[in-house]
Amino acid sequence: MSVLQTILATLVTLGLLVTIHEWGHFWVARRCGVKVLRFSIGFGKPLWMRVGRDGTEYAIAAIPLGGYVRMLDEREGDVPDALRDQAFNNKPVLQRIAIVAAGPLVNLLFAVLAYWFLFVYGVSSIVPMVGDVRPGSPAEQANVEPGYEVLEIDGHQVRSWNEVNLRLAARVGESGQVELMLGEPARGYARSYNVSIDRWDVDLERESPITALGLVPWQPEIPAIIGVLTEDGRAVAAGMQVGDRVLEVNGEPVADWIELVHRVQAAPDQSLEFLLDRAGRIVTLSVVPESRVLESGQVQGYIGAGVASVEYPESMQRTLSYGPLEALVVGVEKTGQMIGLTLDAIGKMIAGVISVKNLSGPITIAKVAGTSAASGLESFVSFLAYLSISLGVLNLLPIPMLDGGHLLYYAVELVRGRPVSERVQMLGLRIGMMLLFSLMALAILNDLARLF
Repeated sequence: MSVLQTILATLVTLGLLVTIHEWGHFWVARRCGVKVLRFSIGFGKPLWMRVGRDGTEYAIAAIPLGGYVRMLDEREGDVPDALRDQAFNNKPVLQRIAIVAAGPLVNLLFAVLAYWFLFVYGVSSIVPMVGDVRPGSPAEQANVEPGYEVLEIDGHQVRSWNEVNLRLAARVGESGQVELMLGEPARGYARSYNVSIDRWDVDLERESPITALGLVPWQPEIPAIIGVLTEDGRAVAAGMQVGDRVLEVNGEPVADWIELVHRVQAAPDQSLEFLLDRAGRIVTLSVVPESRVLESGQVQGYIGAGVASVEYPESMQRTLSYGPLEALVVGVEKTGQMIGLTLDAIGKMIAGVISVKNLSGPITIAKVAGTSAASGLESFVSFLAYLSISLGVLNLLPIPMLDGGHLLYYAVELVRGRPVSERVQMLGLRIGMMLLFSLMALAILNDLARLF
């Protein structure tokens, strides 16, 4: 994946979602009779700007990390008497609430439409078949048997590993029983298992809730064929090439990719002799795996080689698709589920159940945007929907500076019958700025920690 592709994917992602958000504010403001002075995508100096027939300045600015809709407002400057009825601050409180809420709500609506498109188009997935159960895991203690498909989690039907992951993610940090139902739908066989969890601590940076519970997804045999090489890795330096099949390491046969990974990881800074099949020609190479230290302190070997892609058999592939009306219902349900997961994660972070290391900033967003764009339309649209939900939910939080903070003030005004004092609003603004900048700094630090 090129740097240019990552930059373009990031600009498209942020530009689209910011435009949708600000358009929500803009559209409702115009319908409420508020004069809009500027509609800007990005902050700072405008790179492009024109004035529309409506008198609004439309601009694209240099810093693409947000946008704004500047409306006529007596609190921000003098307003001619003839235009006072078009000032935002002179509108009834319900109209101001509608204008402010429109941005994040349009983001949530966009997510519904994105999921609707995906479910009409068809979502490719892998059948959630359990290939193995990790020793000592909660699943093994509940005697979960491998070789069967996961049908339900806590009474909710699941049809893919993605759905399994989302259902289990909702239980992170909790105690009690996770009810799994596994079986073979073709035979009409199903069995229920109660998996015990106690303040279930999952390091989401290192593993998924699926593997943390002890479930190992079934996958076809993965031959030890080199599919990807890191340019500055030890494998390239030793002369290894994409397409090489590893037959032996230090004279011992290598059965599959998993065994190859274990051999390399177990030999940091030790010379390994590889016997390779290169298009029918036998090649011998010596590679010394580079050592890297994990967070746990364990040292592993690394040569900068990745596995070649493997096709799943048709029997293990599944396409989830619906008619237009049913897809809309499923899209609403999916959006609701993701909103619930986002709010749940925020609550658990505040409570200390989930580590703040899971916060992500612009660097991680850029990497994921580039990767999802490279993976195809389905992955990219799914990422857009998820990010749009995050943007909508976070903006609705009752934090000054965010839309939710303004909505809180207007709700108080609606109850009291008079606006919140300027002094209180300025105090809230300072608190909100401090909180948001602290969170942004933490997210960027997390990004840099992942990067290096």
